[in-house]
Amino acid sequence: MNCPTCGGATVSFAVPEDLAAYLPGAEGAAALCTRCLTLHPVEGEPNGDASFEAVSDAFPTNPDAAVPMALLVGLLENLALYRSEISDLLELVERAGTDPLLVLDRLAHDPDIDAEADLAGRRRQLEQLL
Repeated sequence: MNCPTCGGATVSFAVPEDLAAYLPGAEGAAALCTRCLTLHPVEGEPNGDASFEAVSDAFPTNPDAAVPMALLVGLLENLALYRSEISDLLELVERAGTDPLLVLDRLAHDPDIDAEADLAGRRRQLEQLL
């Protein structure tokens, strides 16, 4: 599947039931664009395991951190709307052993990523939330 926003490649992944509330829409899967980092709900189940390395080397590979991090990155564009969800996801990523703010720093400086959201600016705002 290509990103409907920029046409870039996407990484599709299943959203576990305990994280479904963080995914806009009623679908049980999502796709994260590897170029603009927009999140798109996906109908049905994705094929195979998600390879988040396709997004960036900075992205966590542990599914317990990668899936909430993908949801977090996808929701950053609407920080005001999803503030509590993003706060919860930050905590989940940290509990899984990954520093989400460091991931955002690295994504912001990745030359292959042209994120829709201002990652550096959002990171500063997230730091204030914490």
